[in-house]
Amino acid sequence: MTQSPPTPPEYPEPAAGPPPYPEAPHFPRPAAAPPQYPGPQGPTPPAYPQAHVPPQYPQPQPAPPAYPTPPQYPTAVQPPVSAAPPPPSPPAQDPAHPHHIDTDRVGRVHLSAHQRRTDATAVGNLLLYLPHFLCSLLVVGLVSLLFGGLGFLVVIVWLASGALVFHRPAESALARHLLHLRHPTPQERATLEPVWREVTARAGVEGRTYELWVEDSDSLNAVAAAGHIVGVPRFALRELPNGELAAVMAHELGHHVGGHAWSSLLGYWYALPGRIAWRVLRTVTAVMFRVSRVFSCFGVLFLGVFVIGLALATVSSLYGLPLLILAMPYALAAVGRRAELRADRHAAALGFAPMLAAVLEKLHHQEQQRAAALTAAGQGVPAAESPVSKLLASHPDHHTRLHHLQPYLQPQR
Repeated sequence: MTQSPPTPPEYPEPAAGPPPYPEAPHFPRPAAAPPQYPGPQGPTPPAYPQAHVPPQYPQPQPAPPAYPTPPQYPTAVQPPVSAAPPPPSPPAQDPAHPHHIDTDRVGRVHLSAHQRRTDATAVGNLLLYLPHFLCSLLVVGLVSLLFGGLGFLVVIVWLASGALVFHRPAESALARHLLHLRHPTPQERATLEPVWREVTARAGVEGRTYELWVEDSDSLNAVAAAGHIVGVPRFALRELPNGELAAVMAHELGHHVGGHAWSSLLGYWYALPGRIAWRVLRTVTAVMFRVSRVFSCFGVLFLGVFVIGLALATVSSLYGLPLLILAMPYALAAVGRRAELRADRHAAALGFAPMLAAVLEKLHHQEQQRAAALTAAGQGVPAAESPVSKLLASHPDHHTRLHHLQPYLQPQR
């Protein structure tokens, strides 16, 4: 018997999708604003806190301990110590003063022909010193005999020593030790240099060739010495307006430009050995005269005959040159007065004639005050000036100097 195959069992068909799973509970969320991105005008970045600096509180100062006061004992009274007052500065210039000048010159004027020359006064001064020079040469020659064969070197060194007149270190030593000058302070130099620059520019002279010095004096007389020294008194620097100060400096520049300063110093230097020998001779003669008085009148007579014989022998051997030396002081004084008038003319030609006349008036007033003081010291007896003292004066009198300034003071037509 035929059996039919068994029917397979029926299985359930798979489902179309996965089995459903339970969903998570849904909670509502707030709607978030879209993020803002920085643009050209975006929000300002947040400010971050800075480091906190603790405030500074004043610290209490500990009170100093109280010490017992030491007992006071009487002491000797000490004089007060007063510090030296600082030197007064030059007064401020008054532009409204009639003798005030403008020193704001731009540049400078420098003419080589105006630097230095030797005028007739300087030449005459050197010629008048010639007898002194010859006497000094004789003295140096006698001294050179003590050195034997090297004696001629002594004479050569003495002749070459005249160059020291133009040597700057030697001039500085002369100004400091013999003329008692000093270098100006910065305040004084600030007053002097603009005025000196104006004076030298008008004269066409190189101002840096000369050195400015100051004399601690209450006089108005300045000084021109050696080859490059211009000394200004302190009184003129502090009391005169700059126009009158310029007139004083222009006068001294006239001495330098004309050769008066170096010729006078050169003649004096070469006459120095003769002057020293003359002083030694006078001293020895005075001592011998005192000794001869011990031997009564015969000793004095013998000494007189000896001195007269020596003088005659000297005069005859030197062709009478020693006799000229006796007249030299008067001739040199006359040449010196002429040099002062030439220096006045130099300052007046630069346009400082009114200022120079005012300075001469003040100088004359100072001389009158000095004469009055001498008169008072002489118990009312006027100090009369002798004719000899007038001949030996190195400066002309006040009226003579004003008379020579009249052509420059008259108005130009």
